[in-house]
Amino acid sequence: MALTRLEIKTRKPFAGGESFGDVGRYEQIDGVAHFAVDPAHPDNGVIADIGLAPRNGDGLVEFSADFRIVKPVDNDHGNGRLLLDVVNRGKELALKNINSAPDGPPDADPHPGNGFMMRHGYSLVWCGWQHDVPDAPGLFRCNVPTAHSADGSPVSGRIVVSFQPIANTDTQFLSDREHRPYPTNHLESWDSVLTVQDHEDADETVIPRERWAFARLVDGRRVPDAAHITMDGGFEAGKVYRVLYETSHAPVVGLGLLATRDIAAWLRYGKVDAEGTANPLAGAIGRAYAYGRSQSGRFLRQILYLGLNRDESERVVFDGMLPNVAGGKMGEFNVRFGQPSSLSNRSVNNLPPFLDLEPNGDDGILSEATHRGCAPKVIYTNTSSEYWGGHGALAHMTPDGKADVALPDNVRSWLFCGTQHAPANLPISDTNPDTGARGTQALNYVDYRPLMRAALHHLDRWVTQNIEPPANGYPNLADGSAVGADELAAWFGSLPGVEFPRHQKAIRKLDFGPDRAVPTVIPPTVGDSYPMLVSAVDVDGNEVGGIRLPAIEVPLATYAGWNVRHADIGGTGQVLAAGGTVAGCAIPFAITRAERLASGDPRPSIEERYGSREEYVERVRACAESLVESGYVLAEDVSVLVAQGGDVYDAIVRAPVSVAADD
Repeated sequence: MALTRLEIKTRKPFAGGESFGDVGRYEQIDGVAHFAVDPAHPDNGVIADIGLAPRNGDGLVEFSADFRIVKPVDNDHGNGRLLLDVVNRGKELALKNINSAPDGPPDADPHPGNGFMMRHGYSLVWCGWQHDVPDAPGLFRCNVPTAHSADGSPVSGRIVVSFQPIANTDTQFLSDREHRPYPTNHLESWDSVLTVQDHEDADETVIPRERWAFARLVDGRRVPDAAHITMDGGFEAGKVYRVLYETSHAPVVGLGLLATRDIAAWLRYGKVDAEGTANPLAGAIGRAYAYGRSQSGRFLRQILYLGLNRDESERVVFDGMLPNVAGGKMGEFNVRFGQPSSLSNRSVNNLPPFLDLEPNGDDGILSEATHRGCAPKVIYTNTSSEYWGGHGALAHMTPDGKADVALPDNVRSWLFCGTQHAPANLPISDTNPDTGARGTQALNYVDYRPLMRAALHHLDRWVTQNIEPPANGYPNLADGSAVGADELAAWFGSLPGVEFPRHQKAIRKLDFGPDRAVPTVIPPTVGDSYPMLVSAVDVDGNEVGGIRLPAIEVPLATYAGWNVRHADIGGTGQVLAAGGTVAGCAIPFAITRAERLASGDPRPSIEERYGSREEYVERVRACAESLVESGYVLAEDVSVLVAQGGDVYDAIVRAPVSVAADD
C-alpha cells in the first residue's frame, strides 16, 4: 500500500473520557502518516508534476501528512463506518458542522458537540492534504516535495495572486489568509504587473511599476521582501488587486489528493505498516465515507473528477461522499503553483466540468470514476450562497442555462433554502467577528446543521441497505423555481432600506491553455459570463427551490444567500464575499403592523402573522415534524429546531418567554 508508516505521536482519551451511549468511550490518536507512491502507476499519473518529483531508491515519490483518528476504544462497539473529514485550510470541520460543536482554536482538543457521530459509532479521521497552510499549531499539513526540471533546476513559472482588502492597508502578503506564499524570483523585475479593479468584472488598470515594490514597510521605510508588496498610497478597501510575477520551487500540490486516498484505504484495508505498527482500525471498517465543506467539498469533487476513488490495488476507497457547499466547482488542488485556498474569479477553480455527467457523454465530474467502476454514492448539500456565487446552478443545468440536466442515479442534491455558506447562528449582527467583514444587512443566522445530520444518516442507509434517500430538492427550470438573479432585484428593491447587489459574483469562461494542470496562459484569457440562476422566492422573499427549514417555512424574516458590502469595508454595491465565499443576509419583519406601515414594508409584520410566541413555536414544531416525515430531518432534531425558533423570536421581538422542553 502507498501508506508506508503510521507514526503515532500521542494516544489519549477523547473528550476527557466521556462515554457516548452504547458505543462507550472514544480515544484520540495523533501523528504523521508517511507515504510512498509509484509515479508510473496509471492512476497516480494524473497528479501534476509527479514525474518531476524526486524519487527514493525504489523509484517512489515520498511525502507525509499530519493525521488524527478519533475512534471507539473498543472497535467492536463501533458501527464499522469510517468518516474521513477532509480538512479545510488545515482545520477539522465535521464536528462543528455535523455535531454542532462550538468554534475553538485549531490547537484545542476537539469538542464532541452533541456527540451525534460518536453515539452512532463512527470512526473519524483527519489527514493533511494542503501544502501551504499557515505555520500555526493545530493545523493539519501535507509535506510534499518540489518539482525539478530534467537538469535538476527548480521549476519556474508565472503566477497571479489576487486580493481584495476590507480595510485600507500599505502592505499585502502574497498569499490568501496568511498561507505560505510563493515568493517572487526577482525583486526588481519590470515584467511583474499589478492591476486594480473597482470590482471583479470591472476594467483593469495597470498600476505604474514605480509606484509599487516587492517589499514591506518598516517604520515607514520600504524593506525588500520577496513575499510582500507595498504601494505608494496603499491599497484601498474594496478594490480588487492582482499581481503577476515569476516564482519557482513548485510543490507537487496534487500529492495531497493521494494522501487522502491512501490513508483512508490503509485504515480500511490495511493491517500493519512497513515497520510493524498495527492499524488502529484493522478489521473494524466495512464502509468508508468522506465529508468535505466548502474548499474541502470542492476537493472531493476533484478526487472524483480524477478517478482517484480507488487505491493502487484498484479497491474502492469511499463508498459514499457528502460534499457540502461545494456548488459546481473544484479548485487549485492539482495544478502547478496551485493556491488551494484561492477563490479568485480568475482561477482554475472556475473551469468546467460543472456537471457530474455531461448530456453528450463527454467530460464530467463522475465520468472517470464511473469508467473505472469506483463512483460512490454522493449527496450534495448546498446553500443559497453557492447559487448567488454564480456556480450552484451549473451543477445541474446546461452551461447556457437553458435546460435542466438530470442527475445520475447515484447522486442526490439538496439546496437548503435561504441559508448562507457557513452554518450560522445568533446573535444578530451585520459584522463577522472573525474577519471584520460587514454587510449592509444583518448576516444570515439560519442554522442548517440538523439537515446535515439527516444527510449523513441517509448516505449511510443508501450505501449499507440500498434505501433511497429523499428526493432531490434544488431550483429547476421545469417548474419555474429557477430564475435569473437580476429578476429578483425589483422585489428586494421594494423593501425599505435594502440594497440589492449591483455587482454579482458571476463565473466567467477562462482559457489557461490546453492543460489545466500546467497552465500556460497566465493570466488567463477571460470570456463571457455563465448564466447566473438562483432560486425563485415566495411572497416574503424566501426561497422555494429546495428544502425549507422552519426558519423559511414559518418565517420571522426574509433570508437570502447574499449580502452587500458595507461602505465601511469598501466595494459598495458588491456582493459581500470576504475570503471569496458569499455571505448571506437576514431582513427581519416589522414587529407590529404600525411599524410596517410606517416604514412602507410590504411584508406582513410578526404580530399580523402569529398571535403569540407560543403559536409561533408550535408552528415551528409542526414544520419540523413534517420535515421528519419527508426524511430531511431526524426526529431527534425536532427539539433543536423548536429551540432555535424560540431563540430567534426572542432575538427579534425581545420578549423572551420560557418554553416547555419536549418529552
